[in-house]
Amino acid sequence: MDDSSITDIAGIKRFLKGTAGLKLKGIAQQEKYGWIGETLDRFAYFELRKKDKNAVKEYLKRMTGFSDAQITRLIRRKRNYGDIGLCRGPRRCFARTYTHVDIELLAETDNLHERLSGPATRKLFQRAYEVFGDARFERLKDISVAHLYNLRASKPYKLRCLIISKTRPVKVNIGIRRKPQPRGQPGYLRVDTVHQGDRDKEKGVYHINIIDEVTQWEIIGAVEGISEQFLLPLLNILLALFPFEILGFHSDNGSEYINDRVAILLNKLLIEQTKSRSRRTNDNALVEGKNGSIIRKQMGYAHIPCRYAGQVNAFYLDYLNEYLNFHRPCSFATTTVDARGKEKKVYKTWQTPYERLLSLDKWERHLKPGVTAQNLAAIALRRSDYDYARIMRQARNKLFAMICRPQSKIAKPS
Repeated sequence: MDDSSITDIAGIKRFLKGTAGLKLKGIAQQEKYGWIGETLDRFAYFELRKKDKNAVKEYLKRMTGFSDAQITRLIRRKRNYGDIGLCRGPRRCFARTYTHVDIELLAETDNLHERLSGPATRKLFQRAYEVFGDARFERLKDISVAHLYNLRASKPYKLRCLIISKTRPVKVNIGIRRKPQPRGQPGYLRVDTVHQGDRDKEKGVYHINIIDEVTQWEIIGAVEGISEQFLLPLLNILLALFPFEILGFHSDNGSEYINDRVAILLNKLLIEQTKSRSRRTNDNALVEGKNGSIIRKQMGYAHIPCRYAGQVNAFYLDYLNEYLNFHRPCSFATTTVDARGKEKKVYKTWQTPYERLLSLDKWERHLKPGVTAQNLAAIALRRSDYDYARIMRQARNKLFAMICRPQSKIAKPS
């Protein structure tokens, strides 16, 4: 770089003013370092005032294209050591244990054995060296399983490996994998199972929670287990308790609902079966929220032995379901769309599921045969919310008193 025409600080300032927005770059870093050191000496940088130092510093940045921090480091190096040079220390890196030859040998072994698991592949290396005396496996015989998978992820391995298999999803041709679209029509149910926990190798009660998406009409039952023996009879009972026609049945991908017996039952009732999609956690969010706000709030988290499933189910059918649908208000969303087309849900509407059903357009046409508006109104008005909540709570306390009652000891035969 030839800037011999600039001999003083005033010349630097005129240059900076006349080249505003211009960036210059040297041809090599070593040349830039040499020119910076020479410029600092020529203008006696370390003896200048702060204002002039800033001008020189800006001149160096403009001519070299370096950042402010980098120029500051180079000036500090000039002040401390008297010279600016390329300062590159030795690179510190871990010693390489496994070479490209080892990676090629790993790929060859995987190709021959069709890529066994990590522990099995390491066992092959150990046998090759210790049993058959193959010296090529001297390093690989001591490889850890974790690092074996690291080598399998390397580029040299992938270039030579013939078998790279990914996890294959399980394909079950039961149910349609999509989110239901009720379009304001009742009868599209969401279902989920809540387990009351295990203790001392004893299973707890299983709660079956079914809720309608539009009205939030909720029916809950309880069984000893989720096998077909217990679940199918209860599903028949719970589905029959809904006052309107059932059109859809949506669940997660659990085997208690995604099986041939449940599919046959739903097909017999002309109910469309759908299931949640992968990586779409909101597909079954409504019933998941009700699991916590209803079942866990009413039954808690403590272990309830499965032998009490009949009593818990009777409490649900006789008391809790009627309380939930006729006496407990729920929040319903009102969707608004702004000028950009973004949807926003506002929860300002509070109604019982029965009131929500009445608010639907031509709601009576959705009722099942034998269910009339007069029957539903009689159930809703025969007790107040306060009185029925008190009755339901007394029944629940009686249930828990029976569950928590100490079991009488059976006398041992003499």
